[in-house]
Amino acid sequence: MKDIRRTTVKEILADPAKYAGSEVDVKGWVRTRRGNKNVQFVALNDGSTINCLQLVFDLSKFSEESLKPVTTGSSIHVQGKLVESQGKGQSVEVQADELQIYGTADPAEYPLQKKGCSMEFLRGIAHLRPRTNTFGAVLRIRHALAFAIHKFFNDKGFYYFHTPLITESDCEGAGAMFQVTTLPLENLPRTEEGKVNYCEDFFGGPASLTVSGQLEGELGATALGCIYTFGPTFRAENSNTPRHLSEFWMIEPEMSFYEIEDNMDLAEEFIKYCIKYALEHCADDIQFLNDHFDKGLIDRLKFVVDSEFVRLPYTEGVRILEQSGKKFEFPVYWGVDLASEHERFLVEEHFKRPVILTDYPKEIKAFYMKLNEDGKTVRAMDVLFPQIGEIIGGSQREENYEVLKSRMEEIGMADIPWYMDTRKFGTVPHSGFGLGFERLVLFVTGMQNIRDVIPFPRYPKNCEF
Repeated sequence: MKDIRRTTVKEILADPAKYAGSEVDVKGWVRTRRGNKNVQFVALNDGSTINCLQLVFDLSKFSEESLKPVTTGSSIHVQGKLVESQGKGQSVEVQADELQIYGTADPAEYPLQKKGCSMEFLRGIAHLRPRTNTFGAVLRIRHALAFAIHKFFNDKGFYYFHTPLITESDCEGAGAMFQVTTLPLENLPRTEEGKVNYCEDFFGGPASLTVSGQLEGELGATALGCIYTFGPTFRAENSNTPRHLSEFWMIEPEMSFYEIEDNMDLAEEFIKYCIKYALEHCADDIQFLNDHFDKGLIDRLKFVVDSEFVRLPYTEGVRILEQSGKKFEFPVYWGVDLASEHERFLVEEHFKRPVILTDYPKEIKAFYMKLNEDGKTVRAMDVLFPQIGEIIGGSQREENYEVLKSRMEEIGMADIPWYMDTRKFGTVPHSGFGLGFERLVLFVTGMQNIRDVIPFPRYPKNCEF
């Protein structure tokens, strides 16, 4: 092999004129191989793009024996001249001069052959599914969206704030938390009353994996002004649905001096920015998913970017649902926590635009949401999208110490002194929201199951890979 700088497939296909007529060095995995007794054609993919680069092996230069290991799934290193392609399907190809085999893949055992595979089958081989066109596209889009999130907040002057993964507090109050302990489960230490003696545990008390970084995020916002968190969260709900994961990533901005209107403005600007970024930077991957999985994907993404979101009070939303004449699976009445079918009706059928639903009954929302003057509703906001329902949930936070304390007592919640201190010492109006990252990736990719937009999904009875 000559000493030539490696070039990615993406670089070559993005500017073929730059490399035309010159020797190139490419490395990757074989997707397909075909040909006849005179020439063999290999489709090479290196993960940098959904597109493959065609390699041409002249059998006057290469023996059948030397090409025998070049099968679907094998990894190779090739040097040769980049020339204009004589065949259909590609503009350029590499006339191979040198071949090095890195790793072979026995066709009888390699599970990713040219025939299609179901999503369920691919979940069972999650260690290999990133090599497929579908999951390569999804994971590149996931990366682009993560980068867009950091760029958006950084450019707006927000600070990236790291909140703990291990915590004593249950932000959501639902109790569905994964406990963390170093106690010997086969011989737990007990108190005289027979209860588990957590004093002997690592942290000296019960600890769990976080369900949200919001409460700690509020602490950061009351010092730095505007912060955002972006990290994994864990919820031990026994939910086996296409919309739930046990481990997922959350983006949670918290902003001092933001009221509910500012919060809604930011959420709309943020979500549009992320989708627009993906459309601009992942065009090939989104086009592939549009062509092969969801024919309306690109139109739906552009629709969200180009639409002004409707802002609708919960009470008015319930009235619209009640008067719609539509038969819903779940009943609609004031005070109910709206189901996905209700949210999607408002978005897809009634308004035909994304909706920000506001001013929910306090009984169905978290303790930290600011109480409205009516004493019945809180300044909550949920952003509702087509196909997916709620994608963002947020609120103006209750900054009044006495009101917040009363609200916690009302629901029987234990005091959180460090959280309450922010209302005692220089309290300010502040707001925030949470976006489940996988929900965003699900919407942008058009995939049907949230387990297919994260590399290694965690859900009930599954912790493999």
